[in-house]
Amino acid sequence: MRFIKPRTSALIVVATAFFTDTFLYYLLVPLLPIYSKDFGFSQMRLGVLFGSYSAALLLGTLPIGRLGDRFGRRYAMLWGLVGLGGTTLLFAFSHAFWLLLLARILQGLSATATWTSGMALVADHWPSEHRGKAMGTCFAFANLGVFLGPPIAGFLAEHFGLKAPFLLAGGLAILDALARAFLLEDAIKVKGEPLEYGVLLKNRTVRLFAGATALGAGIWATLESTLPLHFDRVLGWRPSSIGLCFAVAALGHTLTSPLAGGLADRYGHRTILRTGLVMTLFLAPLPAFFHAPWVILGSMAGLGLASSLVMSPASPAVTDAVERMGSTSYATVFGILNLSFAVGMMAGPFLGSAGVEFLGIRLTLVLLGLGFGAYALGVGREVAR
Repeated sequence: MRFIKPRTSALIVVATAFFTDTFLYYLLVPLLPIYSKDFGFSQMRLGVLFGSYSAALLLGTLPIGRLGDRFGRRYAMLWGLVGLGGTTLLFAFSHAFWLLLLARILQGLSATATWTSGMALVADHWPSEHRGKAMGTCFAFANLGVFLGPPIAGFLAEHFGLKAPFLLAGGLAILDALARAFLLEDAIKVKGEPLEYGVLLKNRTVRLFAGATALGAGIWATLESTLPLHFDRVLGWRPSSIGLCFAVAALGHTLTSPLAGGLADRYGHRTILRTGLVMTLFLAPLPAFFHAPWVILGSMAGLGLASSLVMSPASPAVTDAVERMGSTSYATVFGILNLSFAVGMMAGPFLGSAGVEFLGIRLTLVLLGLGFGAYALGVGREVAR
């Protein structure tokens, strides 16, 4: 006898998995100086270690997305635990660079299974009129991991040693494993004709929201790689103040993701997407033009909301597009979104750093905002809900 509805179980499993993934990803951020000082890792090695996650995400997304549709969501989600467990153990008990690099790659592959099949699982169980809110709730838990990961990791490492954050992550991984093992329903078989990536990319809705996903990931990758140096050199902020600034943005994103998803359900995906893009046009440059902390914190919180408006409509929009095509190849289409997200994560720091180097941070962020504004102009022509 079941005490939890299948769609509620799916939501619990996916939200837990998303939280665990992002918590473990951002756990490493405050620990990088320790690896540099205590184990002699160069800046290049740290960059490779950090970037290998995105590389694994890029390489694993398309094949793992197809496997999720072919063999079932539960199968892919359970195999994702192998990568998650390996990541936790290697980080906790190894200091060799190549083993830590392997851990980061395993984490990226695990995240691929989690994000593609996880969102497909929610799409399977939640009807179109409620998908936006359900998927937004999952994103909120992912953002909660972003918000809690760095400060908790820093505190535990400072007071209990380097292993402590990863032992906590191991406990979370066990809870995640129990949820996946006992709450996941048997996989829902793909209905209708399985859709290949080429077919899906011919759909204008899929292309538009894949681009929006890349922009949403890219802006934060850009800001995270450029603003801290600006705050340090120009404003003289301490690391704790810089961390607080990004925590405010993460909190804004966390609290508003379900709201944005619900608004997309009610008012349409394109309307909410366009609103987020226009907000970003005006908010993106502000942290580089003002010195008042309240203005900077307010703009970062606003960017957290804008990110929710840009990112939250994407998953339900492409799900509906696949459904209108007579298929339930949701894991495949989420593979495209996952790939777009990884591209944004990798391109953002490179383009942002190059822009700051040659144009300065103010002009770079102005151009970034204008890019969002230009994309907003195309939303009405590309999407018909």
